[in-house]
Amino acid sequence: MDVAQGVVPFGEYRTWYRMTGTPGAGRPVVVVVHGGPGSTHHYLSNLAELARSGWPVLHYDQLGNGGSTRLPDKGADFWTPELFAAELDNLLHSLGVTDDYVLFGHSWGGLLGARHAAGRPAGLRGLVVADSPASYPLWRQEMAVLRAALPPGVDETLRRHEEAGTTSSHEYYKAVRVFYDRHVCRVVPWPRDYRASYLEMSEDPTVYSVMNGPSEFHVVGTLKDWSVVDCLPDIDVPALVVTGRYDEATPATAQPYADLIPDVRWEVFEESSHVPNLEEPERFLAVLLEFLQDLA
Repeated sequence: MDVAQGVVPFGEYRTWYRMTGTPGAGRPVVVVVHGGPGSTHHYLSNLAELARSGWPVLHYDQLGNGGSTRLPDKGADFWTPELFAAELDNLLHSLGVTDDYVLFGHSWGGLLGARHAAGRPAGLRGLVVADSPASYPLWRQEMAVLRAALPPGVDETLRRHEEAGTTSSHEYYKAVRVFYDRHVCRVVPWPRDYRASYLEMSEDPTVYSVMNGPSEFHVVGTLKDWSVVDCLPDIDVPALVVTGRYDEATPATAQPYADLIPDVRWEVFEESSHVPNLEEPERFLAVLLEFLQDLA
């Protein structure tokens, strides 16, 4: 497979990208929008396998992490959904794929993708919303439910550190892993690609800590009240919603996508939590290919 990578200017900054396969050969480019915010493309690397079936795949690292410009001194007024929406638009135009593409958004990236799709860009052919809540108020509501079901003492430990502001402690991290191993990635030890993104985010947690907070289930950052529910009826392309049976993105968080997007299907991965592309990779790629082929 042909692989090309580089950076595109984004104002005074730069966005790193990698294209697998050859765009313009008759099939839309699958644009992969990773989660976080503040993660990297690594944990979604295996989506490049779609190129073997003729679907070019574009990965990129969002501003602030990975191969893109790091800005550890920027504050909450800089890191906004609008910034990342503008970065996505800039990437699509810079690489000339605006006429024929499919968006794949995972977790936070799914909300970003939905907001983009609601603008009805002419070249968008389809949307995949993978393991994404439709709103952070819904997410926070469901995190309370999942936390309450953790083994005895775990949530108590988490809350003690959250209230004391000691979420960087080893004891907090150990309690966090109990949640993560249940609801984020159930493959133990974590796959290499997942570890790579996790370590990148740990190395520079600026974006994640400002917009999300100290953990997946303690959302106290600027996204805590953000939602895309209002724009979902405006999406006019076929959409695939994906969740895992044990996903932190519970059915309640994803239900608005199923209820409000006019042309939508919902696939649940029975052996997965938040990263079914790593937990059930063969079936995941098969489901994606079926959706893509139906767009043709």
